[in-house]
Amino acid sequence: MFRSCKWNPVVTPLSLVLVAPYWLNGAVPDAAPAPPPFTEQDLGNWKLLHSFRQHLDAALEKHPLPASWESPNRELTAPDYLSLYLFGLFNPVTQTLRGLSAASLLERVQAEVCSRAVPRSTFSDAQAVLDPALLEKVFSDLSAQIHPGPADARLGQWQWLAHDGSLFAALPRMAWALYGGGRPKANGKVSCAVKLHLSLHVLDDKPARATVRPGRECERQVWQEHWEKGAAYLGDRLFAQNYRLLSKLEKKGCAYVLRLRETTVIQVDEELPVSAADRAAGVQRQAWARLGRDERKRSERVRVVWIAGENEPVLLVTNLAPESLSAALVSQLYRQRWKIELFFRWVKCILGCGHWLAESARGVTIQIYLALIAALLLQLYTGRRPTKRMMELIRWYLLGWASAAELERGLLQYRRELERRKKS
Repeated sequence: MFRSCKWNPVVTPLSLVLVAPYWLNGAVPDAAPAPPPFTEQDLGNWKLLHSFRQHLDAALEKHPLPASWESPNRELTAPDYLSLYLFGLFNPVTQTLRGLSAASLLERVQAEVCSRAVPRSTFSDAQAVLDPALLEKVFSDLSAQIHPGPADARLGQWQWLAHDGSLFAALPRMAWALYGGGRPKANGKVSCAVKLHLSLHVLDDKPARATVRPGRECERQVWQEHWEKGAAYLGDRLFAQNYRLLSKLEKKGCAYVLRLRETTVIQVDEELPVSAADRAAGVQRQAWARLGRDERKRSERVRVVWIAGENEPVLLVTNLAPESLSAALVSQLYRQRWKIELFFRWVKCILGCGHWLAESARGVTIQIYLALIAALLLQLYTGRRPTKRMMELIRWYLLGWASAAELERGLLQYRRELERRKKS
């Protein structure tokens, strides 16, 4: 089960438990007053599942499904299966496999989400024949649609990506997710977890690439799979431990700003000047140096920057010269790495992923990819990932307690607040 901050809706009549399909076409229940017509600038695009189906159809043209989906005995189609799955992630009430199967019995759900009732066994079996690469393509297409943030000429041509991993607690019976050698913890339970490895574009504040693996897999190894020529990476101390990896990263045509451990042995080759602007950013010192005590394992020449910390300096390493990236920018960029931690927190707490709908490695991968797709869809239609208050308003609307006009006013107020913050 995910460790998440669950949002518990108030007790409602059965007729209000699954009203999320009304969100698909901008309507509200018959008992509510008719909403004003939507426009493109406010809620005209609030057909999130419809948008998902469009991107899914485009991905299916380039990534056809296995032949098993064409079997005449298979009544459930892949788009219906994935739409019902995504519906469960968006819906504030139905977040279990049993609940989704019950929801598929409703006529409105069949009309707007999936074309037929879906038994639990059918929903569970579908994960075994769906390639998660299809969702990876949808994820990439949606990420590319997020409007880029303002460019900064000081950063050159580099696309700065923060990379890190985050654990999602798995169930004890999910043996494929064991890590830590399977040794029991202090409470007698073994460690089971799934890890989401993510590269986040820090200037655009959007996920750029994601990989789901068992918790025991090495983060640095998965990181190498994310490397792209022309990209620049921000990372914590784990990624700077292997000095040979830094050389491989530079040969790949990538830049980096990584944090070093305080115990790192630094062999200084040449001290570099620190400007007044650098000192204003907290820079104490910078130098060309080599890392490591053993000459055989010592790194190639890199640039080390000492930043003032609370108790001791923060050590940062980069392969870029001061002419390409000043020490002040090195400090400022590394502070942007925190955005990826906020994104992990948002996915776990604000989006409200509260229960595994699948327990196989493939099923878990599908669920996490759909959660990331849900995050991108919300970011596309609100201009930014919704806050907890904004997410609550969206869910009040899905439950029928907030009107479309109230949701529209809330979104407009949210956007105005974002613009006010940008100007200030």
